[in-house]
Amino acid sequence: MSSNRSRLDPEQIREDFPIFRRILPNGKPLTYLDSAATSQKPNAVIDAMDTYYRGLNANIHRGVHTLAEEATEAYEGARARIGRFIGAKKAREIIFTRNTTESINLVAQSWGRRNLSAGDVVILTEMEHHSNLVPWQILAAEKELRLEFVPITEDGRFNMEQYQALLGLNPKLVGFSHMSNVLGSIQPAREIIALAHQAGAIVLVDGAQSVPHLPVDVAELDTDFLAFSGHKMCGPTGIGVLYGKEALLESMPPFLGGGDMIKKVTLQGFTANSLPHKFEAGTPAIAEVIGLGAAVDYLSGLGMEAVAAYEQELARYGIEQLEKVDGLRLLGPNADHKGSVFAFTLGDIHPHDVAQLLDQSGIAVRAGHHCAMPLHQKLNIPASTRASLYIYNSKNEIDRLVESLQSVKKVFG
Repeated sequence: MSSNRSRLDPEQIREDFPIFRRILPNGKPLTYLDSAATSQKPNAVIDAMDTYYRGLNANIHRGVHTLAEEATEAYEGARARIGRFIGAKKAREIIFTRNTTESINLVAQSWGRRNLSAGDVVILTEMEHHSNLVPWQILAAEKELRLEFVPITEDGRFNMEQYQALLGLNPKLVGFSHMSNVLGSIQPAREIIALAHQAGAIVLVDGAQSVPHLPVDVAELDTDFLAFSGHKMCGPTGIGVLYGKEALLESMPPFLGGGDMIKKVTLQGFTANSLPHKFEAGTPAIAEVIGLGAAVDYLSGLGMEAVAAYEQELARYGIEQLEKVDGLRLLGPNADHKGSVFAFTLGDIHPHDVAQLLDQSGIAVRAGHHCAMPLHQKLNIPASTRASLYIYNSKNEIDRLVESLQSVKKVFG
């Protein structure tokens, strides 16, 4: 595992990721600029999951034999480390789900179904990923809720003035993306949360893009809920986290029914288990939780302050270089308010064509609406191309992207 260092060395970090030794079928080395969709995995994560399957594969919590006890210890140990990583006061405030989407659905279907009624206001933003939009639309249709949206500013930031006006509607919940997966804009979360609490609202933070890239401390932010995914932060797919304040989680009914979320069952009814197991029905993703624990250890070894500082350096450099490409429209704010996410349009060339031609140079980017169709409608574009960077990317790869974009322009005349 890479050691803690004040400034990250992407070339040294790349040594920890076996996929970067791959040569693509076209003979090009891999330039992976799609980490906002999913990050690559270091040896530490792959090895941790391999160790589980090879040496202690067993179901957890129920067994008293050696393997079951060792697997349970590894699983619950990962929960504790993940909790510390985000500043949770207690491990029981960490609920394992499949991904950010399921975490948000859990809040909507458990807390929302119990606490929201006709006419209640839920405030979201125009830049939300569908995962923090559709669950509330489903609930709003069922319970006749009123959804209101904080608009973005001209440069793609959270409009604080309009937000404060919307708080006058006495919302029951405020939900927002800490970092936009399209614009890269980083929201002033602590201020947003404090104002929501003053208005009497519960707050849900979508941390899918922020937890992998920034130091996030739920106690410092004082958020009520935080949702994030393992696969965007060097961990495996199929594992997500919902952090919730203990008192809130205690008051919420179970989301799914089945094994391990119960304390007692009769033919007439059941008694729910204690936290966190109340929300973890059935056999969980044991290997994936252990893998996420290893990912958290890996990122902690790098230091999240160092991760954030390095990515801001990439953001500044990326904006400077991309702005040199004639006809390129970069979406989102400047580097002072942005992560290393660069969504753009290139003249009238369709984003899918841009992405396909970049792939011929070995550069992996994303094209489409990035599960944020309303935001693209707001920006008056059908789609965009997105390059998203992480700890293993370098300025040289940004240069390669810019050079390849110039070649794309030549192809289209």
